[in-house]
Amino acid sequence: MRIFRTNTILTAWRIILLYIVLMLCRVVFYIYNSALIGPLPQDEWWSLLCGSLKFDTVSILYANAVFILLSMVPLRLREKGWWQAVMYWYYVVVNTLLIVVVNMADAIYFRYTQKRFSADEIFFADNDNSLQLIFTFAAENWHIVLSGLALIALLVVGYGRKVKVENLFAGVWYYAVGVVMFALSIGLAIGGIRGGFTKMTRPITLSNATLYTPDNARATMILSNPFSILRTISSSGKLHYEKYFDEATLSSIYSPEHYPAEGTAATELTGRNVVLFIMESFSAEHSYLLRPDLYEDAEQKGYTPFMDSLMRQSYTFYNMYANGKRSIQALPAVWSSIPSYKSPFVLMPQAMAETRSLPAILKDKGYETMFFCGSDHGSMGFGAYARQTGIENLYSRQDYEKVHGTDDFDGYWGIWDEKFLNYMGEVLSEQTEPFFSTMFTLTSHHPFVVPEEYEGKYPKGLTPNHQCVGYVDDAFRKFFARYENEEWFRNTIFVFVADHVSSEKMTETFRRSPGDYHIMSFIYAPDSSLFGEHHQVVSQIDIMPTLLGLMGNTEPYFAFGRDIFNEHSDRPFAINYDNNAFQAITAQHLIRFDEKNITGVYSIDDIMHTRNLQGEESVDDVEQKLKAMIQSYYSRVEQKDYLIDDSIPSAATE
Repeated sequence: MRIFRTNTILTAWRIILLYIVLMLCRVVFYIYNSALIGPLPQDEWWSLLCGSLKFDTVSILYANAVFILLSMVPLRLREKGWWQAVMYWYYVVVNTLLIVVVNMADAIYFRYTQKRFSADEIFFADNDNSLQLIFTFAAENWHIVLSGLALIALLVVGYGRKVKVENLFAGVWYYAVGVVMFALSIGLAIGGIRGGFTKMTRPITLSNATLYTPDNARATMILSNPFSILRTISSSGKLHYEKYFDEATLSSIYSPEHYPAEGTAATELTGRNVVLFIMESFSAEHSYLLRPDLYEDAEQKGYTPFMDSLMRQSYTFYNMYANGKRSIQALPAVWSSIPSYKSPFVLMPQAMAETRSLPAILKDKGYETMFFCGSDHGSMGFGAYARQTGIENLYSRQDYEKVHGTDDFDGYWGIWDEKFLNYMGEVLSEQTEPFFSTMFTLTSHHPFVVPEEYEGKYPKGLTPNHQCVGYVDDAFRKFFARYENEEWFRNTIFVFVADHVSSEKMTETFRRSPGDYHIMSFIYAPDSSLFGEHHQVVSQIDIMPTLLGLMGNTEPYFAFGRDIFNEHSDRPFAINYDNNAFQAITAQHLIRFDEKNITGVYSIDDIMHTRNLQGEESVDDVEQKLKAMIQSYYSRVEQKDYLIDDSIPSAATE
């Protein structure tokens, strides 16, 4: 029939084809990540479908606005052969990249971060090894690549390039009908992008996904790209947040300004060196000591035997939670006690303002400050932020290779951890004390390889990362064995903390919040009385205040965390931003907050979040504190104010 070959019908079919492709992308996404997402409840199928179609509509319109406009323009020009060729190549190239490639990449990326690919990743993907890693991921996930190629072929064939356009109208009716259809297309496009046509409708955001399912992972599944990328680009640099309290009330509930009590006496740890290890992907799940319940029936009792033994001689945090799921979020949390919520703090333009972080405070007390990372100089933006916090000396792969040659590069990220740990020890042995040093380990990361000579030495375990974790654990054992009798070693506070949990989860517990934020952390101070078990909830932003307190600091400082020994909290909690909503983790509950209302209260033991206790359990105190922390964070970021007036003590310091 001629009507099926008209310009309007052909354009409509090509848009429908994109819906089909996006839905198939989502099927691949779910199959690849079903262990993280879990089963899809039958009573949610219709809701999930409606939500998927809404987000797909926006993605399609973002990517194809120009295509639709040029296809529907009421001019005879659109029927020319060259015009049709331009439309074809625009459709195939743009949708291959923005619809197929990005959404297939999402399927892989979600496994590591439990979030969609967004604008942050574009601005952050500037590493020398990015291309190599892309090829590595593609080789490992060849079935995803093949699925993507099949979808691209569907776009190419389904477009119907050789179909000759038919016209049902001639003369003035051609233009009259064309103008009406053109106007109708624009109107539908505007409504689709906004998510509706009423005056009360606001352009949809990522958080709208939670309207279709209460589960975080399923909410992320129904999102699509390029929606996630373009929505985060459009909000770059702009802060929109709720103001729950007036300034006086806010400061009485919570303040990031800390004023140590006058006359605070020096402690046995005052003046000691500080060595901070930020350990790549060291989930609490890896440790038998921290999570013996996960190994009751297992022959292999954990994958960190050395660290388990060391934690028994340390002050150990049994409930330490990361403030984010990416390495770049860990650095400001640990060094500066500044969390990351919707965007990594270091990628926000407001992060360039002056801060007074832990390294800067110690530097002013006479400490040499150093950062060791075995990747390329400047990789991942780590070194840039290190300088911003007051760290003077950076040691990278290039510095290592000047001393030890080029044979110890792992082929992906940097120098093997065992080699680079030993190199750090060599440098520290020649340093003037006191010093502050941080090392960021690398090996326990995708692609999960160990040096060839260690293949088979460590348990393969239940995930691809367990062998690497065993290797890094043994690397620390060797480091301690070599340097533990050195004078500088005995005069040092060693702080261990993971950057985030591993992408490879062994149990269902760690595939859901709060388990997917539960990390390893402890403080080891040789020849001191610092020893014990801490079972209250703490997070990465508490490390800086706690360490300053242990060292007898009397200087006022700015930090969003608290000194766990000197700043009391009736119900401490960890806060993070997960799948488009804030959440607070207490000893009893996981609390979800959408910036206006509490949307979920779940028992800490309710792994699958099957029973919402909202209305049954009182969390008013946590809600008030949570609101105050969020408002304080965004107001400080908005004002780029991370310093304090040390002459005016604040009403609240926790």
